[in-house]
Amino acid sequence: MAGPPGERRSSQRDWRAIGTASGLGCSTVVSLLLCILGGLVLDRWLGTLPLFTLVGVGLGIATAGYLLYELAVVSRPDKGLKRTRGRDAIERPAKPNEEEP
Repeated sequence: MAGPPGERRSSQRDWRAIGTASGLGCSTVVSLLLCILGGLVLDRWLGTLPLFTLVGVGLGIATAGYLLYELAVVSRPDKGLKRTRGRDAIERPAKPNEEEP
């Protein structure tokens, strides 16, 4: 038997949060692995052992940081991105008497 409607909404919200967190975790791991492995391959190919591996680590960390930033910006209800007239624009809350274009 299903619980009260408020409990159901809370459960859906929990599952969305779990999905977002697992997606972010997978994206972070994949970006780090690709950057580090790419650096290792370049180092072996060019014979510059630690150089490109360290660049890959730095690039992977920067990519993971960008993913976290993007999640933080998009998840805020007042700062989400909205597609308008073929361009990405920051969505601003409409004033009460203002209509959308």
